[in-house]
Amino acid sequence: MFLGALVDAGVDLAMMQAAVDALGTEPIRLRAKKVTRHGLVAVKVDVEAPEVATDRRWRSIRAMLEGADLDAAVRDLALGAFARLAAAEAAAHGIAEEDVHFHEVGALDSIADIVGAAAGLAALGIERLTASTVTVGGGTTRGSHGSIPLPAPAVLRVLADAGAPVVGAVPYEACTPTGAAIVAAAAAGYGSLPELVVDRIGVGAGGRDPQERANLLRLIVGHEVTPARRTGSAHVHRGGHDHGDASGHGPHGHSHGAHGHDHGHGHDHSAHEHVAPASEHAPPAAQAHQGSPAPSAKPVVIETNVDDLDPRVWPAALAALLAAGASDAWLTPIFMKKGRPAHTVHVLCRPEMIAAVRSALVRHTTTIGMRSYEIEKYALERQYKHVNVDGHEIGVKIALEHGEVVNASVEYEDAATAAAALGRPLKVVIAQATALAAEEY
Repeated sequence: MFLGALVDAGVDLAMMQAAVDALGTEPIRLRAKKVTRHGLVAVKVDVEAPEVATDRRWRSIRAMLEGADLDAAVRDLALGAFARLAAAEAAAHGIAEEDVHFHEVGALDSIADIVGAAAGLAALGIERLTASTVTVGGGTTRGSHGSIPLPAPAVLRVLADAGAPVVGAVPYEACTPTGAAIVAAAAAGYGSLPELVVDRIGVGAGGRDPQERANLLRLIVGHEVTPARRTGSAHVHRGGHDHGDASGHGPHGHSHGAHGHDHGHGHDHSAHEHVAPASEHAPPAAQAHQGSPAPSAKPVVIETNVDDLDPRVWPAALAALLAAGASDAWLTPIFMKKGRPAHTVHVLCRPEMIAAVRSALVRHTTTIGMRSYEIEKYALERQYKHVNVDGHEIGVKIALEHGEVVNASVEYEDAATAAAALGRPLKVVIAQATALAAEEY
């Protein structure tokens, strides 16, 4: 539904296809067509992907996104969506975020949904997006673990962490984890349609066509009207009697935004949302989003000294920081005043992820404050590939300089899993995977 609304609003489907192709996965095709729902014309985008048995972990998806040739804004939004899903799945199943296996949401079509939506929203040049109350639905559905209640636990956790208002309203699944993650990652706030001058409207359709309401997601792109100036904003609305709005500001003062209005609830990775322009009255999550720097800003290191945390907690805390969007996180042992042993936790992140990383530091450690500073960073070009060691798929991160492969790093957890299954020493499996990766270059 998001992809359809974006295409109907003028985003080139080929551009979204190129972003999906950059992931380097199995072939995925996006196809758009006009449909009607309750007499209203909309665009439906079908994601055609092969059935694969790969059970993708969060770290694998993160490495794939980081290694893909994507614009920074697209990568950051996609990473933000999956980071929220990882945190929600970890909370629902009581496991560490790094150990989360994406089943339905990790399938190729859902990865394409998130990356395609991120590319489409970036193409619109929206600076601010707001959404309506999310209709989540009710009842039960089937998942990889059997029957689960609706709204799905991951949906509720993603939207709760985002501070999004929700309502049941319908006796079926109206919001999937994928749709919730896109809303949570993209929306700066929630509320009614803001005052704006409409530039264009995009209407996306889901596969489901219920009798009681049109299964549509509406994206309204326009210029927001404020007392001091006119700015671009966007409003998204999804679902029946509810209205959704999203406001966005473009990069040059004369900006474009989107307003979405959706009349119905579909099962197709979408959410019922009403997006309103963020303001000083927006919830904390929205205010943090408004204050996010431009993607071109320098990376940042955030640090804090901690002397009262059970050291057994540190592995989980570092994993939580990475799941929140940190590029890296590490510890340095130190001595503080009165000779107390302690640790400095260092977190490297992009400016867009500062708010999420700070929140993770506060939640998962005992810190009550932190410092940060910009740094210069030199990073090699990266690609993420998979090799097969006797039937076991192992991820490999490839580093290139001026087009030449200079390093190949095997994913430790994948290799460890394969070694245990094959009954071989871990070092042997790592060597086999590294050799297979070298053969490709």
